[in-house]
Amino acid sequence: MAIHSKAAKQLLFVLAVIRLLLPFVLQHPSYQPHRDEFLYLDYAYHMDWGYMEVPPLLSVFSWILSHLSHSIFWVKFFPALFGAFTFLLCGKIVLHLGGNRISLWLLFIAFTFSGFLRLFHLFQPGFLEVFSWTLIGYCMIRYVQTNQPRWLLYFGMACGIGLMSKYTTAFYIAGLTAALLVTKHRGLLMQRYFWIAALLAFTIFLPNMWWQNMHRFPVVHHMQELRQTQLVHVSASDFIIDQLINCFPVIPIWLAGLYFAAITSAGKAYRWIAWQYLIVIILLIIGSGKGYYAMGLYSLLFAFGSAHMGKWMERRQGLARWWPLMAMAIPCALIIPFALPTFAPVQQVRFYEATGMNKTPLFKWEDQQMHPLPQDFADMIGWKEMAAMAAKQFHALPDSVQRNTMLYCRGYFTAGALNFYRKDLHLPEAMSDNGSYLLWMPENYHFKNLMMIGHRMPDADDEVFNHFSSRAILDSMQMPLFRENGIKVFLFRNADTALNNLVEKKIAEMKGEYLRK
Repeated sequence: MAIHSKAAKQLLFVLAVIRLLLPFVLQHPSYQPHRDEFLYLDYAYHMDWGYMEVPPLLSVFSWILSHLSHSIFWVKFFPALFGAFTFLLCGKIVLHLGGNRISLWLLFIAFTFSGFLRLFHLFQPGFLEVFSWTLIGYCMIRYVQTNQPRWLLYFGMACGIGLMSKYTTAFYIAGLTAALLVTKHRGLLMQRYFWIAALLAFTIFLPNMWWQNMHRFPVVHHMQELRQTQLVHVSASDFIIDQLINCFPVIPIWLAGLYFAAITSAGKAYRWIAWQYLIVIILLIIGSGKGYYAMGLYSLLFAFGSAHMGKWMERRQGLARWWPLMAMAIPCALIIPFALPTFAPVQQVRFYEATGMNKTPLFKWEDQQMHPLPQDFADMIGWKEMAAMAAKQFHALPDSVQRNTMLYCRGYFTAGALNFYRKDLHLPEAMSDNGSYLLWMPENYHFKNLMMIGHRMPDADDEVFNHFSSRAILDSMQMPLFRENGIKVFLFRNADTALNNLVEKKIAEMKGEYLRK
């Protein structure tokens, strides 16, 4: 019998509000936006139906944020809000399954002391992806429970929203379809409303498909680049270990959910969730996906596990009722400084050294080397200081030189950071030919000097940079815990008359790889 009591609903709402606000309390104020967040925030000024990296839905929230202040609160607001929405969806699943208030507390613990704590605090496509995957699952669960066709229509819309959030949603939909085929719900695939739902999803996703076609499917180029640079280091064992890390210390809740859906008679109607989990995990391993690509699979399992464990605990008396919570209490407290940076960087490093946790895989970066901070945390410091360094050198130039100087960055992250802080620092727009920034580069150029932010001087045979009469290193970052420590400000001056035409030609050629005539 599903619980819909006023007290349970009130508790669910209160816990959702706490879940919304908690990350703002936990993160130390010295941290800045993550390197990738700067790119996604820049989408606001280049609204389109697609981007080199991801589908366009995130840009809608970037555009909203562009009309608000550049405070860290607003940057983190939408991820936290959708984290609360995702929690509410899962809470409703718990109540529909007959869960109790203990179940809601277990769900809160699962959402707070797992990889979800960080995921729903980063302005990256992941927060929309996990929300949409949960929404897709929620709609299918409600259809199974009610047999009302409207839930299939909502399911189709949710699939379209998911595809417009992140392309990995295709793995989730494929896994769900295959899971339905191997369970008693296979007949659902022959229903008229299921195909109407598929058409709805296709219609919502169509603008991005059109954009991808018009730009020669940059998603393929992006995935090839990821495979060559980042995914090449991902092994099946690393992927599986990441699943354990992302769910630690709430692994019992995850496993209880998997057990309920896969084994119990009460979960027979939801066997497809267990099959979907297995199929998507296999697909991601075959595709060399990163561990966090699977995070969207755990929201439903947390909901099922919380409902199942809560009812089991309610039947116990005294200490026997509470030992699962007690067993998770200390690990839950310890996981917080690894999910979010709760101390200033130097104190954070000292904490890791004191606990010995700096020897764990959490501190291995994409370069396969061990570092003092987790990579994501090292990506949340240094950007404001880097922008200030660039601004100091730019404003030290004579006005006549400033007016004829282009600000260029080797990486999307440096361009994004400079553009985020440029209004306060009175800098021109930073440009780059990395990622989506290439498509945003202008067609025509009229500059004589170039200030570049990067790690190394261009090679001697670099055709473009040989058109300047002088080159110099003006400054360099000295911030050891910053991932981009050592990044430099270069100045190239007094270009000859052939440079601008050459740059226009080069940029046109690079863009031509992604544009249909």
